[in-house]
Amino acid sequence: MHRDGTRAGERLRRLTAPGRRKARFNWPLALSFGICRSGPRLAYTQVHMSAVPYISAVAPDQSWRDQLELLLASTGEGVYGIDLEGRCVFTYSIANFPILRCLEQIRNDVCYHDADVKIIAIGGGFSYGQLGMSHHATEDIAILRALPNITVVVPSDEWCAAEAVAALASTPGPAYLRLDKSSSQVGQRTGETFTLGKIRPLRDGNDVALFATGGIVSEALLAADLLVAQGIGASVIDVHTIKPLDKDGIVAMARQTRAVVTIEEHNVIGGLGGAVAETLLEAGVTGVAFRRIGLQDQYSSVVGDQGYLRQIYHLDAAAIVASIIGLLSHNSKP
Repeated sequence: MHRDGTRAGERLRRLTAPGRRKARFNWPLALSFGICRSGPRLAYTQVHMSAVPYISAVAPDQSWRDQLELLLASTGEGVYGIDLEGRCVFTYSIANFPILRCLEQIRNDVCYHDADVKIIAIGGGFSYGQLGMSHHATEDIAILRALPNITVVVPSDEWCAAEAVAALASTPGPAYLRLDKSSSQVGQRTGETFTLGKIRPLRDGNDVALFATGGIVSEALLAADLLVAQGIGASVIDVHTIKPLDKDGIVAMARQTRAVVTIEEHNVIGGLGGAVAETLLEAGVTGVAFRRIGLQDQYSSVVGDQGYLRQIYHLDAAAIVASIIGLLSHNSKP
């Protein structure tokens, strides 16, 4: 592959061209394109379970679980050490492992020292639904957006992910990039550019504004289509950057509508819904109905694929439509 990512870029553009639809997010291609565009200063590490035998040789008296903990914790400290050598470090693993297991190192080593470390997690939300709640990343956004200095990005499609990687590589400081196995499949629109910290309006509508983040933007778009049949106009806004949040953009969109609904494959506490609610309240936005759609302060104890779990926890397009109709109906009563 060329250093500038030309071959990866060509393939990415073909896969995300209008009319081309895939069932899954091609995250390896999106990452390779973004990283290849970003120059030789980058370093890349991966937390892989195949490294456990090497940890076993160093700490033979510890259980396999303790050895795994040691591997993950040392990864968090190791990427900080690479940063001290003047590199921009990208480290990747399956959520929740590079986040919850390494949280102390992320807080104390990476964020406190404003290190140039980018944490990439594949498996946001219910992506690994069949593996159970240990592999369901449904609190990560809330936890990481509470840490000072860190940028939090949740792209909805391959183009957005590739652009985010390139943008983060050129933005000093800690970052968290949360990838998901589903995709909105929107891709780059004519003349569109990607900007960290800015919302991405995808559809216009005056009755309700749907703010969504990650692959579940696809459900928001489908819900908007279904709402048209009910005579309800819904705007859809892709909030790919959770932190720093585009407060001005969110407030401007909210002032143009009757209701605001946030949609996330994440706990409603502390995630996108909380961030938008804080923003609107502090800006003095009134007279607008509000609802958070997400996991309702519970663990996702059911096992199944991503689409199935969205249905079970009322995060699919049909459930979103029903929730919006109920919200608008309730708030239209005298």
